[in-house]
Amino acid sequence: MKKVISITIISFICMLLTACSSSGNVVTASKQKMTDAAKEPAQRTELESDAEEAQMPVFLPETEQQTEAEPVDAHSDILVAYFSATGTTKGVAEKIASITGADLYEILAAEPYTADDLNYSDPGSRATTEQNDKNARPAIGSSDISLEGYSTIYLGFPIWWGEEPRILDAFVEKYSFEGITVIPFCTSGSSGIGRSGTNLEALAGNGSWLAGERFSGSVSEDELQSWMEGLK
Repeated sequence: MKKVISITIISFICMLLTACSSSGNVVTASKQKMTDAAKEPAQRTELESDAEEAQMPVFLPETEQQTEAEPVDAHSDILVAYFSATGTTKGVAEKIASITGADLYEILAAEPYTADDLNYSDPGSRATTEQNDKNARPAIGSSDISLEGYSTIYLGFPIWWGEEPRILDAFVEKYSFEGITVIPFCTSGSSGIGRSGTNLEALAGNGSWLAGERFSGSVSEDELQSWMEGLK
C-alpha cells in the first residue's frame, strides 16, 4: 500500500513539473513574439526610409550642377546697312552681304513710302518735299542696332533727286561710327552718288568714310567683288 501511495505521489509531482516547464516555455515564446513584434515597426521604418532615399533625386553641389553656358551668338565684324523703298538697293545689299559674310540691317521708314510718295513729277509728293528740306528727318521704324564689334559698314541707299534720302541723314545722326570704316553705295537709274557720301560723313561727324559707288540693280557679284577689292 505504501508503495502505491509513493508511486502516486511521485507521478503527481512529475506532472506538476512538466506543466510548469510547458508554461515556462509558453511564456518564453510569448515574450519572444512580443519582442519580435516590437522590433518589426522599427525594421520596417528603416527599410521604408531606405526606399524613400533611393527614390529621392540626388542634388549635386551648385558648382557641379551648373552646365556649360550656351555660347552667345557671334556676328560678323562687317555690317551691310541699307534703306530700300522699292527693293532695288536691297538686292545689291544682299549680294554684298553674301560676298563678305556680313550681317544685314534694313533701315525701315516708320511710315513706308508709297508709289505716290515717290512720284518725281509731283512737286507736292512726300519724297519731293523731304528732299527739298535739308532738315527733314523721317522717323526710322526698324529696331535699334548696336554697332559695337563692327569694323566695317557698307551703307546703301537709292539716289533721290541727286542725293541720299533724308532718312539716311536721320540714321547717321543717330549712331556713332567711331573706329568704323564706312563705305557708302547707292543705286539709281543713271545718277551717280554725287555728294551723298560727303553729306553723310559731315552729318555723322566721326568714322572713316571711303568714297562711295553707284550701282544698277542688275550689278553682278563679280562686279561687286572687283569693286571691293579695289577699295582703299
